[in-house]
Amino acid sequence: MKTVLITGASSGIGKATALHFANNGWQVIATMIALDESHSIKEVPNISCYELDVTCTESIEKAKRAILQTFPTIDVLINNAGVGYRSFVELSDDQNLERIVSINWLGVVKMARAFIPIFREQGCGQIINISSIAGLVNLPLGSFYHSTKQAVESFSECMAYELLDFNISVATVQFGNAPTNFQNNAAKSDVSSIASYNRLMEKITQTLQEKSAKNKNLTRKITHKLLEIAENPQQSFRRYSIGFDAQAMKILRARLGYRLFNRIIRKFIAS
Repeated sequence: MKTVLITGASSGIGKATALHFANNGWQVIATMIALDESHSIKEVPNISCYELDVTCTESIEKAKRAILQTFPTIDVLINNAGVGYRSFVELSDDQNLERIVSINWLGVVKMARAFIPIFREQGCGQIINISSIAGLVNLPLGSFYHSTKQAVESFSECMAYELLDFNISVATVQFGNAPTNFQNNAAKSDVSSIASYNRLMEKITQTLQEKSAKNKNLTRKITHKLLEIAENPQQSFRRYSIGFDAQAMKILRARLGYRLFNRIIRKFIAS
């Protein structure tokens, strides 16, 4: 029975992925920032819950020691933990900036750093980093979220070269707005005295909520694709885009170039 470690597994895509892997015969190590968030999955067969804060090296090492006592072999690491932050640059604050960078990018870095030695000793392993279509295209109010996801894309591709000799594969997965509470939980800058900013925030927030509501089958597509990737690791680095939104945006950005793509976004989203 293969084993997968998933960060941010208490809710949303992480929880759905943990359940899907467990239902398909995998041993699931579900990690989360606090174990009191595990009530909905801790009793599920094949799922073991551990407290782990991806922003804290000490927390990662403590969890790793506990995990390895029960699971001496880990086949796949899925770096799923992430947060959102919609803000205008001039209205951004240090606390939210540091939080999104620490979780979305440095959390991926620290988890990979911690478990690569395990994979090397095993002679195999796979790292799947949950990115976003935001890692490939740039949209309004995404200055900080998109930056972290693009950092994950670059980091993952560079890291893949380092790990070729050790039979450790690396992949990233991008998708659009899934029908979870992610957008509702995303931090946002406060209403300001700048009318233009307020209008744009309202427009983008409404658009994201509408897209999330429409993508009813996206969560299922994501979990099924993640299982497929985990069961068929590729030697070379791979990027996987899931869902119509991600595929369409990826193709449009590639074919139109940034100038035409930017014009379309300005007309239909930011105007």
